Amino acid sequence: MRTMFLFFYLAITVWALVSIIFHGSRPSRSVSWALTVLLFPFLGPLLYYLFGVNRRKFKFYKLKSNLKRKLYDEMYKASRIHENQDTLETHGRLAKMLKNSSGSFPYVGNKVEVLHAGREAFERIFEALEQATKFIHVQYYIFEEGELQNRFYEIFKKKIRDRVEIRMMYDSLGSMSFKGKLKKRFRKIGVEAYPMMPLRIGNFMYTLNYRNHRKIIVVDGKVGFIGGMNVSDKYIKSVSELGVWEDIHLRLEGPVVSSLHKIFIKDYHFASRKKALLTPKYLPALCEMGTSMVQIIASGPDSNQPAILHQYVAMINLAKESISIANPYFIPGPVVLNALKIAALGGTAIQLLFPKISDSFLAKYSMYANFEDLLSVGIKIYLRSDFSHSKLIIVDGKIASVGSGNFDYRSFEHNFESNAVIYDERVTTNISYEFDKECKEATQLVYEEFKNRSSIQKFKEGLARFFSPLL
Repeated sequence: MRTMFLFFYLAITVWALVSIIFHGSRPSRSVSWALTVLLFPFLGPLLYYLFGVNRRKFKFYKLKSNLKRKLYDEMYKASRIHENQDTLETHGRLAKMLKNSSGSFPYVGNKVEVLHAGREAFERIFEALEQATKFIHVQYYIFEEGELQNRFYEIFKKKIRDRVEIRMMYDSLGSMSFKGKLKKRFRKIGVEAYPMMPLRIGNFMYTLNYRNHRKIIVVDGKVGFIGGMNVSDKYIKSVSELGVWEDIHLRLEGPVVSSLHKIFIKDYHFASRKKALLTPKYLPALCEMGTSMVQIIASGPDSNQPAILHQYVAMINLAKESISIANPYFIPGPVVLNALKIAALGGTAIQLLFPKISDSFLAKYSMYANFEDLLSVGIKIYLRSDFSHSKLIIVDGKIASVGSGNFDYRSFEHNFESNAVIYDERVTTNISYEFDKECKEATQLVYEEFKNRSSIQKFKEGLARFFSPLL
């Protein structure tokens, strides 16, 4: 029995190490996984199998549904919305690179409303839902029981009576509580609700690590919302020691809403297995509603390129005067870190704003592990006392990005994400004002003081740094 046990242990350990060598995506990540496999018998190989196997290179793309995802744009090429090549050509390298990386064109003539707080954002969302006459399309990573979910339910019930079509998607892991009676409650009134990446026997091992992290609403094909807020009461009241979560969201009107809607339509097609909603009813012709140029960036494990990573690195490299970043999970890896250091050494003023408290030990101390290196080249780091969930980058006070993408490996490689890039100095000034205001109220780290932090904190940072490539 002991011989068989030992043979089994050696077999799974050798399998894991060989797989890491053949299919590892980055040396640092491969080393971390190899040490995890060797240091934690049985648990290490199991964790690697669940979260470390690079399925982008083999099994994930052999799944029938995901082959269909990759072919989707070719299948429906004739139904694409109008794409203005002239806009792309006249707005510089960033827009062109993002189009080539993500497949999304920039669109002019949009109205952008910046929503800085949970109550403000959800009141604007509910107002838009109340005004719907044809359809409401909703997609969230977390759709959690509580006051906000009940408000959605009541509005949905009323609108369905008015013959408004309602379709929604939720991530099956992020919205684990949305099942049983809760889900039946919505479906009973006529809501077409489907999980994204469902955790089922047969695909559990191949979908667990790939989550749909997008937050999108489209009303009548004319009004869109995108940002970092989930449907959770933590955005409107204190439900934990983290207090009320702060975040940033956008309300969009104009041609770019069709680009945002395409992301929902594609995801809904694969979640529901129903006919794609590529008709004039769902993609109406949209006239200009404002003066902002906006580009929607979508990225996921089915993408040919890591578009969110490309977007962040390109924006950092583009900066001539200033870079402002707010993010709760700043674990970017050497590519982004070196880009920031090079920009700082070249004279670009860089401000980073992070929450002092966190909902994750590993995320918090993985962030802290990079601070000394960043501070040493003159980058300013501010820690706000409350918890901010915003995912924001501002370049030269002229271009801003708001969305769901974090600065971590999960957003770059594993999650389905979406960001809105705004090429409008007026809107960016609005966002920058709030960012600067938060920095003034936050605690600025001093390099000499931070360098002398306690050995206990340095140990926590070192421990978190070891596991950070696995996040």
